Amino acid sequence: MTTDELSDYGMVRMNDDEIRGFLSSQSIGVLGLPTKNVPVMRPLFFWYDGGSQIYFLYVIGPESQKEDLSDRADAARFLVFNVDTPFMWTSVLLTGSISDVPESEREPIEDAMEMRWRPDLFERAGTSENTKLYQLQIEDRAGITHRGLPPAFETDSSEDQSE
Repeated sequence: MTTDELSDYGMVRMNDDEIRGFLSSQSIGVLGLPTKNVPVMRPLFFWYDGGSQIYFLYVIGPESQKEDLSDRADAARFLVFNVDTPFMWTSVLLTGSISDVPESEREPIEDAMEMRWRPDLFERAGTSENTKLYQLQIEDRAGITHRGLPPAFETDSSEDQSE
């Protein structure tokens, strides 16, 4: 079924303002980087600038596959989703170019970043290990959301009244 066909079941496409609002309220998603065979997927904490950039702070080891793939990628995808219940969820898919932020531009971006939550392990590693700041330049965005029960699950309150 297409997204449009699923609208009969309560799913709707999000507009740009709804997508921006959703991204501003979230802090974790899944980054997809291309490889020869299958994409590499990594859960990452992010910061959204409110416009067309998503930022990731990588903790870099001596042989970082994430860094290597990011540096070689022409494009990447980033999926941000939130599921409250089976009938209340939101999903946003971003596509764009990914690149490291030059050291000279890093400080003002990091000052503006609001990392809402990330595991203590990454917080400690980020202050003591080698890190790199990457940005995803959003070139395409799509969002869908479902809020509430599909029509077949809704009950007619007039049928439930007893005499």
